Amino acid sequence: MRSLIATAALIASAAAHATFQELWINGVDAGSSCVRLPASNNPVTDVTSSDLTCNIHGTSPNLCPVQAGDVITVEMHQQPGDRSCANEAIGGDHYGPVQIYMAAVSDAVSADGPSASWFKISEIGLPSEARIIGEQKFSMSDNCGHYSFTIPSDIAPGNYLLRAEVIALHVASSLGGAQFYMSCYQLSVSGSGSAKPPTVKIPGAYSASDPGILINIYTSLTTYAIPGPTPYGTAVPAIANTPYPTTATWNTALQPTTVPTTVPTNLPGWRDRLRSGHMPCTQP
Repeated sequence: MRSLIATAALIASAAAHATFQELWINGVDAGSSCVRLPASNNPVTDVTSSDLTCNIHGTSPNLCPVQAGDVITVEMHQQPGDRSCANEAIGGDHYGPVQIYMAAVSDAVSADGPSASWFKISEIGLPSEARIIGEQKFSMSDNCGHYSFTIPSDIAPGNYLLRAEVIALHVASSLGGAQFYMSCYQLSVSGSGSAKPPTVKIPGAYSASDPGILINIYTSLTTYAIPGPTPYGTAVPAIANTPYPTTATWNTALQPTTVPTTVPTNLPGWRDRLRSGHMPCTQP
């Protein structure tokens, strides 16, 4: 039965790819205004490729202004511009961990992702009640493609790249089978902190043989080792203390159907957040 499920997942994988497309700042929809949209919704499978950093990315002239301590939400969907919660954000049994990284850069608009130094700020993997990853679905589809986290309150102000990633493990039982889906967002972070967290290189943080990358999710699992470093400022909790939500936390009734392409001007302290020479497309 498991082999049949794995085969079905492989067949479905070609039609169930996805990209991170939108960003929310404290509940304000910034749409695609500051994302480096990938050229396609195909995954990266080579952990040594420079595409692992920000995907085969496009460019954006904008910075999204955020404050240290803000709650950020990234949003993933299969097709460009499709924000419907009726469609799976990423389908085809694409189960796997969600991870968020940041990298301090001098200019987020022009920064080269593979040359940057990255620290992880959030992750979710195998929850406590799960014994078989493929049966508990830590998938972005469970929450209309949304994943929320907090910008560390003590990091130094400045320009940052923010990297959102899903690692799909449905065909990861052989080397090169894991599928990496990621996009990078361009941020200007304000605040009074001074922390500069320890960093890793991407590519470089993962090995193709890491236990969280080379894995058969169709066998019973009581633990799961999320690849990469521990998120900054946190201790990885025991699995028993990380229950997976059983209901969606995203209010689907408020999900927009259109995609803003300009940086929102209705953020609290909007003017104070613009700490760089890159002004958004929309002026107040």
